[in-house]
Amino acid sequence: MKVVLGCDHGGLNIKNAIIEYLKEKNIDFTDFGCYTEESVDYPVYAYKVATAVAGESDVLGILCCGTGIGISMAANKVKGIRAAVCTNEFMAEMTRRHNDSNIICMGGRIIDEATAVKLADIFLSTEFEGERHTKRVDMITAIEDGTFTL
Repeated sequence: MKVVLGCDHGGLNIKNAIIEYLKEKNIDFTDFGCYTEESVDYPVYAYKVATAVAGESDVLGILCCGTGIGISMAANKVKGIRAAVCTNEFMAEMTRRHNDSNIICMGGRIIDEATAVKLADIFLSTEFEGERHTKRVDMITAIEDGTFTL
């Protein structure tokens, strides 16, 4: 597994904490930035991470901004992305287990660094259950492709 990360200025603190965790665990990662607290536009980093994740079964993404909301909205515009904002351990687990999310989004103004590391750990270590959830993930893909019917 490979991890790709990105953030804007509002998520820099938690992204950096997650990078330290990835280094400690010897998990291969690429950091697409940003690298300072200078104001930047989060769609740039959402796009970089989302395009690196899209279509890759062995790549997961981590995106951080002030709330996780804006960066998740931008990432979800990329075909093949299922990015979810998570603020607690249950959400981080279930977004992988039931939704096969491939990007977790978190907010540096919402959660602290220790929580961000814990959520990243859960997200990266949880597998998709498949079974009845596969049908629902396929329905999400059909919506994205414009082939969904009721």
